Amino acid sequence: MTPDVIIIGSGIGGSTMAAALAPTGKRVLIVERGERLLDTPEARDPDAIFRRGHFRPKETWLDGNDKAFNPGNYYVAGGNSKFFGAVLMRYRREDFSKLKHLGGTAPGWPISYDDLEPDYQAAETLFRVRGTTGEDPTEPSHSGAYPFPPVPDEPVIADVRRRLKAVGLHPSSLPLGVDLNRWLARAKTPWDAFPDTTGGKSDAESIGLATAHEYANVTLTTSTRAVRLIADAAGKITGVEVVKDGRMEILHAPIVVLSAGAVQTASLLLASADSRHPKGLANSSDQVGRNFMNHNCSAVLAVHPFRKNESVYQKTLMINDFYLTGGANGTPLGNIQLLGKISGPILASSSPLPLPLASWIAKRSVDFYAMSEDLPNPESRVTLAGGNIKLDWKRSNWDGHLALVGKLKSMLRKTGFPIVLSSAFDRRTPSHQCGTARMGNDPRTSVVDTTCRSFDHQNLFIVDASVLPTSGAVNPALTIAALALRTARHVQQNEFAV
Repeated sequence: MTPDVIIIGSGIGGSTMAAALAPTGKRVLIVERGERLLDTPEARDPDAIFRRGHFRPKETWLDGNDKAFNPGNYYVAGGNSKFFGAVLMRYRREDFSKLKHLGGTAPGWPISYDDLEPDYQAAETLFRVRGTTGEDPTEPSHSGAYPFPPVPDEPVIADVRRRLKAVGLHPSSLPLGVDLNRWLARAKTPWDAFPDTTGGKSDAESIGLATAHEYANVTLTTSTRAVRLIADAAGKITGVEVVKDGRMEILHAPIVVLSAGAVQTASLLLASADSRHPKGLANSSDQVGRNFMNHNCSAVLAVHPFRKNESVYQKTLMINDFYLTGGANGTPLGNIQLLGKISGPILASSSPLPLPLASWIAKRSVDFYAMSEDLPNPESRVTLAGGNIKLDWKRSNWDGHLALVGKLKSMLRKTGFPIVLSSAFDRRTPSHQCGTARMGNDPRTSVVDTTCRSFDHQNLFIVDASVLPTSGAVNPALTIAALALRTARHVQQNEFAV
């Protein structure tokens, strides 16, 4: 039976779109190249996850120098959200407008915060976000309350929160999608970068797909890889070419939704080039694959040699005092939040430290994540080279990020940590990838309009992080979900009414 909508990708965007369209009764087919994650001993084994790379896909991309690397881009039901830190945070209101940074100017969005706020509220309800307002001075207005209270601080973190307040900062509760009791019942581990195999996180599978599958008109096909979109002479997407069990098949639907992630969405559009669209589909603007952004991030470890940190999960607070100011001439610096509690195997896997020393440090550290905005650059891009994905990420605003790390280190020393270490995250894990099919009002300079519809193909929508015009300094999952809800509403009101 021919579906009414094909959704390519089951991550946050695709699963939210499916959940929103499911009550309409329209037939929705979700195409996922991976399988569902099974619960195995490796799912809570930090050595298996971080050192042995048990869950990392066996694929390589090329960097800007044509050097192969393993990107850690996950292909499972639920996508990268199965491994995310469960932070479901709104962009700040100012992120939607032009904002000058030390490394350049963020161009803003073609929609405002107020345009998206109702969908942020709905996304927080759908994903059962735990949080509170009133603590963070940068928090934008909310039309309603969070559905659940914040995840509680563990004792060491409660003390850190008090210390941060004592030096004049405004630590606030991270908005999180976690069923804490369910997560800890499986094993006493952090959830940050650990796969969710028991529904303890509000990820795309445990929330989005589960909600969609309450309706019989939604179908998920796994181990099915979309390799090409087919467009007719009028520009309509008439087919999705997929490979399943080694066999090629062409799927058809009146509406196609692309939600494969910023890198894979761009590569699929580029791989769909034909005689009428030699630069790829949805690419008359030559913007597909361009403006790739991936937050500037560093781990910052605050260590006290005589105080152990017995926290299990740790990741409950953030600091936004430097989000909108703090840099040279008052420029923004970014967001600070806690990492999931690192362990010796985690630290040893990402550093040259021997395991005994890494374990000693990890037992005495409080672990922070400093995140700064990466600015759009048309030369920072995804291309195809001999059929391989080439990701030439050109970092921007790095001086602003170094200033943020410096501010954080200084404040942590003031709170009583004599040793503060930092290490920048490298390019191998594009976990906050965005920007390769940017939203805009002008089809000459953008790929989709403000409803996430392709300017070139009227029955093609893109609902993943590729449409984000800017990266902000915010984990993108909630914004992707909010945009998917907004797009789904447009489809219901306009496309299904025809």
